Amino acid sequence: MTDLYQTQRAMRQMRRQAMQRGVVAILDVGSSKIACLILRFDGPGRLDQDGSVGSLAGQSGFRVIGANTTRSRGVQFGEIFAMQETERAIRTAVQGAQKMAAVRVDHVIACFSGAHPRSYGLNAQVELEGQEVTENEVARVLAACEIPEYGGGREVLHAQPINFALDHRSGLSDPRGQMGHSLEVDMHMLTVDAPIVQNLVQCIKRCDLELAGIASSAYASGFSALVEDEQELGSACIDMGGGSTSISVFMKKHMIYADAVRMGGDHITSDISMGLSVPTANAERIKTFCGGVQATGADDRDMIDIGGDTGDWEHDRRTVSRAELIGVMRPRVEEILEEVRARLDAAGFEHLPSQQIVLTGGSSQIMGLDGLAARILGHQVRLGRPLRVHGLPQSATGPSFASAVGLCLLAAHPQDEWWDFEVPVDKHTRGGFRRAVRWFKENW
Repeated sequence: MTDLYQTQRAMRQMRRQAMQRGVVAILDVGSSKIACLILRFDGPGRLDQDGSVGSLAGQSGFRVIGANTTRSRGVQFGEIFAMQETERAIRTAVQGAQKMAAVRVDHVIACFSGAHPRSYGLNAQVELEGQEVTENEVARVLAACEIPEYGGGREVLHAQPINFALDHRSGLSDPRGQMGHSLEVDMHMLTVDAPIVQNLVQCIKRCDLELAGIASSAYASGFSALVEDEQELGSACIDMGGGSTSISVFMKKHMIYADAVRMGGDHITSDISMGLSVPTANAERIKTFCGGVQATGADDRDMIDIGGDTGDWEHDRRTVSRAELIGVMRPRVEEILEEVRARLDAAGFEHLPSQQIVLTGGSSQIMGLDGLAARILGHQVRLGRPLRVHGLPQSATGPSFASAVGLCLLAAHPQDEWWDFEVPVDKHTRGGFRRAVRWFKENW
């Protein structure tokens, strides 16, 4: 944990340097597209006087001055499997955005999906040495959290305090400056497969870019697609991408659970391609313009020209009814939604006050998906679009850009994480000793 703590603190420092320079790049590495947005920060109060970074460190105004999107290559299920192909795609996206912005960027904040995320809930309590809660007291209670044994080959991606309690007064978002005798914290920790993160970091380094931050796309999507009340009362954001479907649950404006289903819009396209015997490009076009999951009485008479360029006149003039297309698409969509429901049930989503579900991502635009999702998931469902930000092109305002826009908001207004505080030096020693004692008791 010591290496991870120092690495995350170094990336926070990189982010602060980028904000001082005034520009930073946002990179969304997905399975179907790679999007790059370049932000310019304005205003004299970009940072607090002491240079601290956190949710209360002074909010920063920004404007999108460059945007570019390219077809993703070398990425499956949100994970890199062909380094050179992905590097070429990232370079293409970043260079196009730099050309539009007429500025060079050195720092980039990236998000990704997949990597088998797992959520953990941590809790700790300490007695205050004085009566006022200071930065050191918050760091001390965070350091007192018992880190679970999350297994080898895993890395902590997010570790956020989501709730503080001061002398049994719970629901505090920031206890600093308040008076009390006992401080308690609830923290959410998200771990991912380490090789997936290392591949992304290495790929960005090969593009001659400095990584100033990394986040889960499920976290970024929920931050942009959920409105303030939904984040406060408890809602889920389902980001249906090309290679995977990300799930995030928010409560008290913090993410408290995240998971991913390794299926997405590309699997629906593949089913259409195999079911109708058409190339993948034609299948994507048919899905986009004619696809749906809710059948009506007119679908048997609504014929779709599936086309082709094989040179066989009879083969290239084939048509199918829209009912047949729905029959191919609906089973895969139902399978994805059933997996999502299983994840939400495991997270205890039914115990939250709001239970609102928001669908976003490129695949959420399939006609009739919200109605089918409401029946399968059993909760209120609405289609979500990312919040508007200054300078964002019209082409980048759709649901498929929810994670990119959310990462812009997090870059300007980052939420406090474990590594934003100066954790006591003996924390790691005590944790290692406790683990050693537990291992001795269990094995002898």
